[in-house]
Amino acid sequence: MELDLDSGRLLVFLAGFAVFFLVETVFPARPWEGSRWQRLGFHAGVAVLNTVLIRVFAYVPLLLWIVYAEEEGWGISRWLGLFGWPEILMSILVLDFFDYLWHRLNHRVRFFWRMHKAHHADTGMDVSTALRFHSGEMFLSALMKGLWVFVWGPTPVAWFLFEALVSLCAQFHHSNIDLPDGIERRLSWLLVTPRFHAAHHAVDRRWGDHNFSTIFSFWDRLFGSYAWPGERGRLAWAASGLGLPQARELAFSARAWVEEPFRRRNLDLASGSPTIDRPPH
Repeated sequence: MELDLDSGRLLVFLAGFAVFFLVETVFPARPWEGSRWQRLGFHAGVAVLNTVLIRVFAYVPLLLWIVYAEEEGWGISRWLGLFGWPEILMSILVLDFFDYLWHRLNHRVRFFWRMHKAHHADTGMDVSTALRFHSGEMFLSALMKGLWVFVWGPTPVAWFLFEALVSLCAQFHHSNIDLPDGIERRLSWLLVTPRFHAAHHAVDRRWGDHNFSTIFSFWDRLFGSYAWPGERGRLAWAASGLGLPQARELAFSARAWVEEPFRRRNLDLASGSPTIDRPPH
């Protein structure tokens, strides 16, 4: 059963990536700057490295932990007696809330930010950016997910569906596409859209320190971290307006990308401007 679910998640990932890659190729929201194939190649390499490391050292233990927690009856969902579709839907909602909190924590705690900034160092944003996470962050995330499993107790089916949705939604909202204003206004009340998430990657911190949601966008509205990205005419985040200007060398340097979380940089505290080592506020 777990193997079938795992294969299904892989199919969702591949199909989603192909669809959004095609759409952003035909209807890009921002002009392409630099080599798109360099971006794709670099991010594919990151994804392969993470897949090998995480699958060997974290994925199997986490899956066994999920099964063990279910057998032991641990978690709030088990105590509430949830099963079937109610359990699956509630698990997706609760786990997405946990993911919102975890993402926000990555922008508040310096140790976590040192890992997460590798994602934000991208000088542009497209579907391949959804692959761009430091291995250190992936391991920390796996440990945090183990805690989520203990607290909530999702079934393996609910967990796999949640992970598939996270992958699909990340591909969607990182894509270099933009929706018509009317659709954007309505859809962004429920789901994270590309415009909603592009604001999160903006250099301008009026937007860039907001919009932490992954699947459902209403978490940001409920907890005061939402910033309205504006109408299509105000969507001015070209490649030069995305990422971390203090970390341009991180963008496509494999060595810098691997080593950066473990470096110590001089912090320009006198200037009052955000520094790469300090979480953005």
